[in-house]
Amino acid sequence: MVIDILVNGLVAGGIYAVLAVGFSLIFGVARIVNMAHTAFYMLTAYFIFVGTTMLNIPLVASLILAIILITIIGLICFKLFFDRVKQHETTVMIISVALAMLFQEILFLVFGGHYTGIPPLAKGFVDIASIRVSYQHIFAIVTTGLILLGLWLLLSKTGLGKAIRAVSQDREIANLMGINVNQIFLIVMGISVALAGLAGAVIAPIYMVSPLMWIQPLTIVLASVVLGGLGSVGGCVVGALILGYTEIIVTFLVPGGASLRGAVSMSIMVVVLLVRPEGLFGVAFEEERL
Repeated sequence: MVIDILVNGLVAGGIYAVLAVGFSLIFGVARIVNMAHTAFYMLTAYFIFVGTTMLNIPLVASLILAIILITIIGLICFKLFFDRVKQHETTVMIISVALAMLFQEILFLVFGGHYTGIPPLAKGFVDIASIRVSYQHIFAIVTTGLILLGLWLLLSKTGLGKAIRAVSQDREIANLMGINVNQIFLIVMGISVALAGLAGAVIAPIYMVSPLMWIQPLTIVLASVVLGGLGSVGGCVVGALILGYTEIIVTFLVPGGASLRGAVSMSIMVVVLLVRPEGLFGVAFEEERL
């Protein structure tokens, strides 16, 4: 059971971390509360399902095409909807919720409410302390770790990353220094949606795919971002790992824990915020958000 909790906690926490980082990135830079973030994650899973099951496209090619397609859709949504009203945070949030609901209803109409599955990219199992762990779970852990490492290198070691951090700290000063702020917004939106797509591609072969699969991760992502420190990319990774392990522990150890995992995660967030209203790393990331 310990090995199961460790492995599944890393998988869940890693996926939530990738989703939370994408959500936090677009919020920290453009102040866009994109409630449709996990809907892009859901669409990616369905694109992979269509590619592999209906169009007979090889799985790897379907993964790549799905991530590219969802990134393009995200950029189109940004230009058509978010960019026009990005100064009004509440309006953006309402529009993003409407988009997520629209995507959900389209999937219901096309695929119905049935659960579907996607074949694993890495087949087989390995024995760890007499526990069988699938290669797909190991692949998910390694992939999410590489994604987070790659994003850290992008933000901290490249010129684009410095521009993104400059805009997140003070967009007016960044504009005066010659940084194209609107272009940075578009790039960050593309990165954010691509991260959601990568998370969907990694998790789709492990969990079941359904038109409602975006709702539960959204609550955990929001809790992770608030728990770690609003606008902090590093803090939300820690928050996501904490809530991911909490979810798995409750599922494994508490009778009927599968139905309680969301409530327990929210309770942890509330308790932490009562003690530290700025989040776990709010002070540490107050001056530098990324």
